[in-house]
Amino acid sequence: MSTIIWTRTDEAPLLATYSFKPIVEAFAAQAGIDVETSDISLAGRILAQFPDRLSDEQRIPDALAELGELAKTPEANIIKLPNISASLVQLKKAIAELQAAGFDIPDYEDAQEKYDAVKGSAVNPVLREGNSDRRAPEAVKNYTKKHPHSMGEWSKDSKTNVATMDAGDFRHNEKSVIIPAEDTLTIKLVTADGEKVLKDGLKVQAGEVIDATYMSAKALDAFLEEAVKRAKAEGVLFSAHLKATMMKVSDPIIFGHVVRAYFKPVFDKYGEELLAAGLNGENGLGAILDGLSELENGEEIRKAFEQQLVDGPALAMVNSHKGITNLHVPSDVIIDASMPAMIRTSGHMWNADDQEQDTLAVIPDSSYAGVYQTVIDDCRENGAYDPTTMGTVPNVGLMAQKAEEYGSHDKTFKIPADGTVQVVNSAGDVLIEHDVEAGDIWRATQTKDAPIQDWVKLAVNRARLSGMKAIFWLDEERAHDRNLIDLVNKYLADHDTEGLDISIQSPIEATKTSVERIRRGEDTISVTGNVLRDYNTDLFPILELGTSAKMLSVVPLMAGGGLFETGAGGSAPKHVQQVQEENHLRWDSLGEYLALAESFRHEKNTNGNERAGVLAAALDKATEKLLDEGKSPSRKVNEIDDRGSHFWLSLYWAEALAAQTDDAELASAFTPVAKELRENAETIDKELLNAQGNAADLGGYYWPDDAKTSAVMRPSATFNKIIDALKK
Repeated sequence: MSTIIWTRTDEAPLLATYSFKPIVEAFAAQAGIDVETSDISLAGRILAQFPDRLSDEQRIPDALAELGELAKTPEANIIKLPNISASLVQLKKAIAELQAAGFDIPDYEDAQEKYDAVKGSAVNPVLREGNSDRRAPEAVKNYTKKHPHSMGEWSKDSKTNVATMDAGDFRHNEKSVIIPAEDTLTIKLVTADGEKVLKDGLKVQAGEVIDATYMSAKALDAFLEEAVKRAKAEGVLFSAHLKATMMKVSDPIIFGHVVRAYFKPVFDKYGEELLAAGLNGENGLGAILDGLSELENGEEIRKAFEQQLVDGPALAMVNSHKGITNLHVPSDVIIDASMPAMIRTSGHMWNADDQEQDTLAVIPDSSYAGVYQTVIDDCRENGAYDPTTMGTVPNVGLMAQKAEEYGSHDKTFKIPADGTVQVVNSAGDVLIEHDVEAGDIWRATQTKDAPIQDWVKLAVNRARLSGMKAIFWLDEERAHDRNLIDLVNKYLADHDTEGLDISIQSPIEATKTSVERIRRGEDTISVTGNVLRDYNTDLFPILELGTSAKMLSVVPLMAGGGLFETGAGGSAPKHVQQVQEENHLRWDSLGEYLALAESFRHEKNTNGNERAGVLAAALDKATEKLLDEGKSPSRKVNEIDDRGSHFWLSLYWAEALAAQTDDAELASAFTPVAKELRENAETIDKELLNAQGNAADLGGYYWPDDAKTSAVMRPSATFNKIIDALKK
């Protein structure tokens, strides 16, 4: 019997799993496929760090490590739902909840090294043993053309712009080398007082691309001070756009600089007391305000913060009604989601009066800031995009084996003293060095040769299969990209590219080309590195489809297995809050439907399971009908939610299986199921709707109670009876 691994993750996708996975199990069983759960949630990853402190009943395996090994085998068939890339704030909240639930785990400060292994983008680098293929499914694109989402109008007078550094940042300080032979590297800081090893035992392979760069703290502060003045002078909102979750080391530090720059008058006067108390802004303004009660003159300082909110430029708001600003929590405003949402809304963000307003989007590092400025300039000149006519921009992304994991792991450092950072090989040769000052942020990253070759191959395959123009987004002014340009040209020669339109352009030029083609209804594959993969698979889908959650996200694993991701969207904490308050889950499981169909196809293609292929084809038909019939979740309580969508998908899927002629036995098995679901549709619909309207008790946020959450997410006894009977 074959197995599909369904990942247990966090927040809204986890709640949806309680409702949808029993349905998946029931249908998959008809093709001899088991669907097993693997817990890679934030809470699960935390508990897996401390087996020695837990009872036998509490102990759980390190599912992430197990899945990481499975991903290196041909047998892997993994459906990966979005998970929390934990900021320090989220991590500490999860720890506190688990402690309150009776788990004897230490405080963060008492086991920081173990907890840091869980923080940030800890999951994806482990599972992604292949490169990324993300695209808008034809059914979704066709539906959007018939039922376009709203797009805000753009004015030629819009003052919205991006502010970014022109020197001293990661882009401008980058150096890159290609390693000639297998080796072990050391990263060290040489100061007037001697040497300090920052990282040793760094194993590298022949052909591996190694980069290093740094952001000058002084240059960053000077830039931010000017950005604050500019926003005030231009009368636009000040808004910072970083990724303090995935870039778990670098971006919280940068976020702290942003907070201190905006509140410079406060830190000029009270900085010594604030910094001594650990209130440096890296955990956001909210953490500072919470911590002021511990200071002797906390109320005096609080008034100074409030006054600066009046005196400084207006801040973009995350929640105007609750007074939560763009600077309150580092993980509230994530660049890959926040920038396209702003562009879609006329270049506006929300101000304190809950009104839309032009915005200065502050993106300190200039590596990819120009992509957003280019789209903004295009919209200012030509108006908003039209979802009914615009082309599509799928993505082929380099990410296998932790390629280009910038700022995210164990090779990013806040420099403790003036000196020189050196990357040294085993022979003692200095490969890369930078003169740095205390407070600078230095980082290195690795990109292995095999993933680069696979990336080029995947790009050629997608260009051939789709007939689309493909552009490698590489900047010859960046050291890393110069090396990749040479390698791309080298490996393209290994493939038949005759008749294909494949080129290499800088991110800014590639953006210009892509948006010009979008407006003509033409399609263009963006072939990008890891960070741009993340950005582009939100930017273009949010403009094209209204959400990135409707993207098909396939990772053909290099060992022959398959990883099927359920969209580029996050894990939607606001959706969980609505369930807790109103028992309505507005999460849309469309990404799960798309990934599941591809997972079934993979099972057919690799194991010859023809019945799995029939399930896939029927699921595609059901998904298209679900969209056409308007059975996607509503945002409003007492209307259809994700649970209702799951029911209608089950009905349409069963009907498609009953009607198909490729497998008579399967058709016979599903004919009575389809009949029973259709006859009871009105009853089931009512049971699902009647469950809404009141607060729901999940028994926990990061570690929900299974029985309570299952009861909340499976409230229709009639539907449950039909599905559970199918599983037997």
